[in-house]
Amino acid sequence: MRFARLVAVGLALVVTASGCTSEPSLKEAAAELQKDAQRLETNDVFKNPLMKLRILQHPDKDLRCDKDKFRRVLRATADDERANEPLNSHLGRAQALVENVLVQDFGYKLEHDYSQMDTDEGRFIHGTKKDLGITMTVYVAPEAPTWRLDAMTPCLPR
Repeated sequence: MRFARLVAVGLALVVTASGCTSEPSLKEAAAELQKDAQRLETNDVFKNPLMKLRILQHPDKDLRCDKDKFRRVLRATADDERANEPLNSHLGRAQALVENVLVQDFGYKLEHDYSQMDTDEGRFIHGTKKDLGITMTVYVAPEAPTWRLDAMTPCLPR
């Protein structure tokens, strides 16, 4: 009897675990990345013409990344002209602004790298949407354009 219970519990755990590790479909991930592109274009911060938002690559094409697997990519730049302020203050403000947008408006979970807090060379921001495997990297640059966004889906079968 005890053996039967252990087998039943073990099978239940295997079935549950296998359900949790299933990857999203390319269609789901691509749809979310396309929504991110729309969110970027309509976001209160980036729709301001002074921010000079440029979508360099729309996530509307499947790009081969492995045998029978594809991904979608979103690339964009935007600029926040530096006012009469120290470079470190400008970078810190630009970093905080885009981090807030990614978390609050786009739903990304950020990975914090505290070693970049006060660097004047630029700063990288990494975010993920773990349920869909989408990753976003933003480089906050000391020169124009201030933000260089690169988002992509994982490599998935069609």
